[in-house]
This record gives sequence, C-alpha cells and structure tokens, in this order.
Amino acid sequence: MPLIVSWVDSANAANCPFPLNNLPCGVFTSSDGARHCGMAIGDRIIDLTALEGAAVIALDGGPLLDQPDWSRLMAAGPAVWASLREQITALLQHGSQRRKLVEPHLTVISGAKLHLPFKVAEYTDFYAGRHHAFNVGTMFRGPENALPPNWLHMPIGYNGRASSVVVSGAEIRRPWGQIKGPNDEMPRFAPSQRFDIELEMGAVVGLPSESGKPVTVAEADAMIFGYVLLNDWSARDIQAWEYQPLGPFQAKATATTISPWVVMKAALEPFRVSTPPREVPLLPHLKEDGPLLYNIDLEVGLAPEAATESVISRTNYREMYYSAAQQLAHHTTSGCCMRTGDLLGSGTISGPTKKSRGSLLELSWGGKEPLTLDGGQERSFLNDHDTITLRGRAQGDGYTIGFGDCTGRILPALDDPYAR
Repeated sequence: MPLIVSWVDSANAANCPFPLNNLPCGVFTSSDGARHCGMAIGDRIIDLTALEGAAVIALDGGPLLDQPDWSRLMAAGPAVWASLREQITALLQHGSQRRKLVEPHLTVISGAKLHLPFKVAEYTDFYAGRHHAFNVGTMFRGPENALPPNWLHMPIGYNGRASSVVVSGAEIRRPWGQIKGPNDEMPRFAPSQRFDIELEMGAVVGLPSESGKPVTVAEADAMIFGYVLLNDWSARDIQAWEYQPLGPFQAKATATTISPWVVMKAALEPFRVSTPPREVPLLPHLKEDGPLLYNIDLEVGLAPEAATESVISRTNYREMYYSAAQQLAHHTTSGCCMRTGDLLGSGTISGPTKKSRGSLLELSWGGKEPLTLDGGQERSFLNDHDTITLRGRAQGDGYTIGFGDCTGRILPALDDPYAR
C-alpha cells in the first residue's frame, strides 16, 4: 500500500511517524481543559470528541468518543473501528471537500499533554521471546537447560498490576525491596541496584470474551484493537530473591510504561509476517492459520543526565516466538474471560546478536560485561536520572508507521520509606 496523501502537509513526509495510513489513537487535554480522544496526523492531533459532537463524524451506537479515553469505542468492535478509520481518512485526504470543517479541530502535538489512551482493565506480561528466554536461562542455568521444559509448547506469562501502567513521560522512582545476595545469610530491605528495562510491544484488547469460553487464535486476533510500545521496568535483584516458586511479583510492580498512541491493527496489516519455524509442533489450539506477527523495527535509547543519548539496542518485533493472538488465545484456555482494555505485554524482544538484546540484563550479561555508552560512561543497569526511550517504526512504501516515543526517567529512591 502506498502513502495516502493528506492535506495536512506534515503527514506526507516519508519519515513522518503519523501519516494518513496510520491514524493512531490517543487522549489529550483540549483547550477546554477536558480530556478528548484524538488521532495523530502529521504534527497535529485531530480532535475526534469535538468532531463527533459537531456531527462531522457519526458512528453506530454513538456517541462513543464523548469520553476521556477510547474504551467505549474499543468495545464497539471491528466494524465500528473500520468505519471510524474510513471517515477520518476521507476527511483528511488530499482534496477533501470538508477540510474547513476539520481545520478548527487540529492541535499541535508538540504542545499537547497526552494521557493514557484507554482504561487498563488487567495487565499480563509474557515471556515469549526466544532469544531473550535463552539468554536469561543461559545466565542462570547454562545453555543446556536455558529454556524451561514447557517453553516451546505454550507462551509463559504472569498476571501483573494494571495500576502500575503509566503513559510515556511519567518519571519512575527507583524501588525498594527485599534483596539477598548469593553470599548473604539474610535478606535486607534496600533500593534496587539492578534496575532494568524490557523492550516489549503491548497488545490492547478491544472485544471482550465470555467467561468459560476459550477463543481460537483467529478469534483472538479479531479481538485485538491495536498495539503500543511497552517498557516493563524490572528490579532484577528483587526478582532474584522473590521469584521462586511463583515468579515475578514486586520486582515487576514498580511501573510499566506504554507509548501514548495506540496504533490500530488495521494500520499494521501491510506489515504482517509469520512467527519463526517451530522446534516442536504446537498443540492444535495454538497453531496459526496465517501471519500474525509484524515487521516493526525497534530501538532503545539511553540518555544519562545532561548527556546525549546512545542507542543501545536495535531489534524487530518479528523476533517473537509467539504472536499476541496466540498469547491471547492461550490466556482464555482456562475459561478466563478477557475484557476491553486488557493489556498483553509481549515479553522482552531480543534478536540473535548482542546489539539486538532488549534488556540491560542481557546487554551487560548480568553485569559481567558493562555496556559503554557513546560518551564513555558505562552501564550494567540503570543509574539515577537516566532516561530510557523506546521507539518503533514499520516502513511502508513512501511512509512510516510510528508509535510515538515511550519514555521514562529514573528518579532516586526515596529515603527509607519505613523510617519514622
């Protein structure tokens, strides 16, 4: 699919992340001080709450956008999602006869305050990247036992905290927790010294499922509204002590940052790719009928305080072993119902080379091989005041599909929170 030309000139540049082909969904503070639903187009936001209120657009079951987030529209289903994209595309396309109706409802992105685009109902994080799982397993168990016995048969995950999900730009406070080193007789309560990132994609569920009724992989794919960039902040030293036998808990509960724009699944259709070849056959309920991953280039930037950013990792979403649709289908096998606004973290997306690893744990090989930044500083894990930025882009024919930066800056730990 070639570039769809818009009368918003900034949307037509080949490197613009928000062309008319994209139309990602976000929430911003409008001039009246309220939160409005909008779509990014070029360097602007089109105010959909205002356009629906003025009857410039109309949706079945509406009004759906007179809300401070996208949750009501997400629940309306694929036919409504498609209708919205069709109407906005017609309004913004070059030569549109309704341009004058739209122009008063454009806001400059750079001056807008952005918010979480949807109500996060539940948050599940998976461990579904083959290279990441092998790297981490090798560090702790050796290459011969790197993958757990179940790993090649199903996407492993854990239920996280929806309350910890924040939008890009939120500052992240270094967490306290129980830490016990290998030579310590007893644990101690202290700030994490091995605070880390995880480069992930997040799938956003639009359509809910019924309790007690598992869904197929194809049905799961139809339930997904769109995708965000996702950074699952991780306290590795807290995790090392707490994770046996039930897995991550407080080590992953500090925060999970997502990008401010949800790229609808329709915008990613030209970039579908297949999951990697299987080492062992999957059970029938997890098999895919067609390509369900996406060719999305990803990168991680790390900027120390008052220093320039270094790109420390580059990889691609196609490296995942399990797609979001497989993860979602697996989530329902027990009869667990999924809800509008459920967020599924893909798991860390690492590639086959050292420079494509999606966490500092891997990049520094557990701290044994510190990473040298462009300015000469070294990192094994995050320092206070470091800023991490995730970026993603899918390259089309003369256009780019982007997600907006997914950024967070590390604040120092509080003084002992239990000191009185």
